[in-house]
Amino acid sequence: MARKKPHHGNRRRGSGRRAPAQRQTLEGTLVLTRAGVGHVETPEGSFDLAHRGQREAMNADVVQIVLVEGRGSPRAVVRSVVKRATSTFLGRFSHAGPLGAVTPLDARLGHDFFVVPEDASPQRLGAGEDDVVVARITEYPTRQSAAVVTLERRVGSSDELDLDVEAVMASFGLAGDFPASALDQAEGIEVCPGEALASDPRRRDLRDLLCVTVDPADARDFDDAVSARRLPRGGFEVGVHIADVSRYVEADSPIDNEAKRRTCSAYLVDRVVPMLPERLCNDVCSLVPESDRLAMSVLMRLGSLGEVERSHVVASVICSSARLDYDTVDALLEGHVSEGDLPCEGSCAHEVAEMLSILDEVRDLREQVRRRRGALDFDTVESRVTLDAKGVPTGVSVRRRTRGTGLVEEAMLVANECVARMLADAEAPAAYRVHERPLPEDLRACALPLRELGLLEGDAASGLLAGDPFAIQDVLARARGTEGAYLASALLLRAQRRAVYLPVNEGHYALGASAYCHFTSPIRRYPDMLVHRALKALISGKLEGHAMRVQAAALPQLCGTCSERERAADAAARASQKIKMAELFSTQVRQGFAGRVSGCERYGLFVTLDESRAEGLLPVRALGTEWFSYDEERMTLTGEETGEVWGLGRRVVVEVAGTNKARGQIDFALSARPTPRPEQ
Repeated sequence: MARKKPHHGNRRRGSGRRAPAQRQTLEGTLVLTRAGVGHVETPEGSFDLAHRGQREAMNADVVQIVLVEGRGSPRAVVRSVVKRATSTFLGRFSHAGPLGAVTPLDARLGHDFFVVPEDASPQRLGAGEDDVVVARITEYPTRQSAAVVTLERRVGSSDELDLDVEAVMASFGLAGDFPASALDQAEGIEVCPGEALASDPRRRDLRDLLCVTVDPADARDFDDAVSARRLPRGGFEVGVHIADVSRYVEADSPIDNEAKRRTCSAYLVDRVVPMLPERLCNDVCSLVPESDRLAMSVLMRLGSLGEVERSHVVASVICSSARLDYDTVDALLEGHVSEGDLPCEGSCAHEVAEMLSILDEVRDLREQVRRRRGALDFDTVESRVTLDAKGVPTGVSVRRRTRGTGLVEEAMLVANECVARMLADAEAPAAYRVHERPLPEDLRACALPLRELGLLEGDAASGLLAGDPFAIQDVLARARGTEGAYLASALLLRAQRRAVYLPVNEGHYALGASAYCHFTSPIRRYPDMLVHRALKALISGKLEGHAMRVQAAALPQLCGTCSERERAADAAARASQKIKMAELFSTQVRQGFAGRVSGCERYGLFVTLDESRAEGLLPVRALGTEWFSYDEERMTLTGEETGEVWGLGRRVVVEVAGTNKARGQIDFALSARPTPRPEQ
């Protein structure tokens, strides 16, 4: 059948605008998804690039554009480059006759780059064919000439590096090595708990308080610890203790300036790109067991039903009693192991086991509290490709929310809420985590597929379209335990707007929280560092001081940058997982797998496999030789001869037809095996 480009309706960038009769010149930032394809963000709106409209510009350049007539909306053509965004880049070196050529790993740069014959940098660095190098641009591309570079550093050979993952890092602008100034500063930092207690009379010595860390088994940095006890007169005291990173990272220091540039750690399939130097992440600020560490502690009193009665924050010194992992905690709570199997000795093991039982009880109570106020809990499943020592994929680890992950998550959520409420009430300059109500048109796109799944009946659709969180809760509750559970959660999750950082508190829709911020991970998120600094100013009575005035002035830009870089880090993580998933399935061509249709476009169906949660494309040509009509509202493809409907939730057995590792793409074909019975 003829393929048509999917229509995105109101979501088309620049839609609704007509190109002016006279060509208007606008200025904006070029954002490319690949060479020649992207848009220009201007104060007047966002405009897709016209065909061949990129010209001499590169991704992230500030450009002047003119608008030309496009299909239903004006398109942008670059007229000139106002400011270049890229001066160096990572690329693959090769010989091109007398010239050297460097192909950027970031395909969005969209130009060829050459090393002139008289430049001796390739010989000086020993750069060979297909070596990865750092190139510095000496002459930018023009409409008459190609770009010229010189080589600054040889990174390694293509055999030594995973070029597809390196390309992901380059494409999403992830940082490489730390500058020497930041590393030198980090090496000079010591823990010094005694000095911290002596110099700050407000800092509390909580080393006698029983607390533990609970993280994934492969975690290397531990930035949060939890404590809990049952109160004699009913209720609970829950403590959340977070590494006091801001004690060691002063504003505008070399480490801080680099952290502001990175804004967050990125967790790729085969590596972590950290926000802070390893000396801080894995040593000074890591809450390793049986070691005194500086922390910021939120101590909360909860009632017998889990509601917060009061809370306060103190700078502290703590000593974690044990480093636990989720699997061990789950096994303990389910009765599969005993307290004697915990990595701590004697009476401590008994006390830790009792504390985990209390935290599990608090988890259940806090889930009920959040549910009563309209919080949304989506049935999410995280799949990660496991690798051997050489980076070769060996399998897939599927992680679901468990009692162990839940008890930590609920403790962190309530701590973040308490901190946000303190800061908001004091009008402190901090980065708040804001999540807005979903747009009606995004919810409308869910309504018919949910009705087809039998999850939206009667007048429930009006509540859903109004963004009533209780209506969404009802759909998720109806879906729980049914074939449509995963799809309902996925559909409604896609309809949600992305949470962002803002300098003002506007609440968090999905959590049903009137105030929310990120406080619990200052090792890996810069907004948490800003929150810690504001908290310290609040408890020391220095909100009106110079440091907070400086922070307040910088917040709008910092919040925007943190939101943008968070999106890039998340996208890079997904892209790297897809690359290794495609590599894993490249060894399983023609093997059959059971799955379910999880998405539908004009060009085919997206299928999510049951066991691995890998997603691939079942192209429309694989469904048969007949023509298929696409119903965008119902998200279905219907055979025009047979009337067979292919839509969300349909169970299928597919075979791997092929893969493209560089693109992280898996292609499926229908298998001759029988369709599997629905999951119970």
